[in-house]
Amino acid sequence: LRPELCPPSGASKGDVREKVWDYLEASGLADFPRPVHRRIPNFKGSPQACCSIKELDVFNRASEIKVDPDKPLEGVRLAALQARKTLLVPTPRLRSGLFNKIVPPSGATKEILRICATSQGIKEYSVPVGLDGKARVDLVVVGSVAVSEKGWRIGKGEGYADMEYAMMVSMGAVKEDTPVVTIVHDCQVVDIAEELLDDHDLTVDYILTPTRTIKTNCKRPKPQGIIWHKVSYEMLAKIPILKSLRYKEKQTGKDVTLQDEHPDLANANKPAALNAKAMAGNTRPQAAMGSTQIGQQYVESDSLSPRLEGSGMITTVYVGNIPPNIRVSELKCALREFHATPLKVNWQGAQHRAFLDYKDKAAAESAVSSLKGLSLGGNTLRVELAKNQRNKGQAWIKNLPLGSCAQPHGAR
Repeated sequence: LRPELCPPSGASKGDVREKVWDYLEASGLADFPRPVHRRIPNFKGSPQACCSIKELDVFNRASEIKVDPDKPLEGVRLAALQARKTLLVPTPRLRSGLFNKIVPPSGATKEILRICATSQGIKEYSVPVGLDGKARVDLVVVGSVAVSEKGWRIGKGEGYADMEYAMMVSMGAVKEDTPVVTIVHDCQVVDIAEELLDDHDLTVDYILTPTRTIKTNCKRPKPQGIIWHKVSYEMLAKIPILKSLRYKEKQTGKDVTLQDEHPDLANANKPAALNAKAMAGNTRPQAAMGSTQIGQQYVESDSLSPRLEGSGMITTVYVGNIPPNIRVSELKCALREFHATPLKVNWQGAQHRAFLDYKDKAAAESAVSSLKGLSLGGNTLRVELAKNQRNKGQAWIKNLPLGSCAQPHGAR
């Protein structure tokens, strides 16, 4: 451990990050992309550090590996592809789901595999893995800004690696004993005070550097799932798949109260996670959710008034890819849960679709934003503004009120 990198007593996570970033740049160890500040830093020697993963039993035994998209982990992604393992890479900032699976073209050459391991290759040679994709991850590889020999890790401060792991726990994609590996330069291995760690922080089991392989024997428990009281409306809006996971966990009876719904927590212990701009600047959390006002009595009806019908204001949202086993009551419950209650539901279950009527375009667009990424019955629903706003379809349509989530007798 370099003395100049040993954090002083009372140093924050931010202090540790700045010391490491500054040292990498000043010592000439930083590599493209530069500067390394605000990133999981790439460093000279990262290919050698990545290469040593092939010597780990946990890598050789693994068939499905999740590797973060950071530049210094490129060599691990290449090693996984060369070993014909299933490679999962989180989507950038979790905007469009959780994972992409890298699928090299048939008969891919070494050069093509090398491209597949890059950020460009991830875009060109990947397919999304849905919430119910039944991923079973055998090994997790994350980037770090700093890590201690005890396995305590500090990321770049946005919380994505911690959130990805918590989401994988919620999905059943990882177990308690799923090993976690990080790749860093030797200078990034520093002392980290235990009081800096929180219960949502991910720890690591192996640290690979250009010169060493460190088995941490870390006994600190990894996150047991999503800690909902640390999730804000803003995070929920930024990460659509979180909405689906929250809905699923609520259905099983778990407490999914958000940070903003805890008066005593809303302004305390606010994590820097996910670049959360202070919610004080967002006095209308319902805007982040893309919803009508939270807590208000919703206007619900089974038919539109003639005044509204003839006003030209009604805007319809198309919901497709509805599984055949889903009942209209389940869709209604989801709409209420995501604060996207329409004036009317036109249910076409036999065609695996529904049309939702909203009072105007703004309300409809807000609903589309709120419902983005929603998964029901194993399918991620397709949600968009209907293409023909006045033609509601010639097929038989059943109009149903949204007054209750109770299952109507015989409704499907």
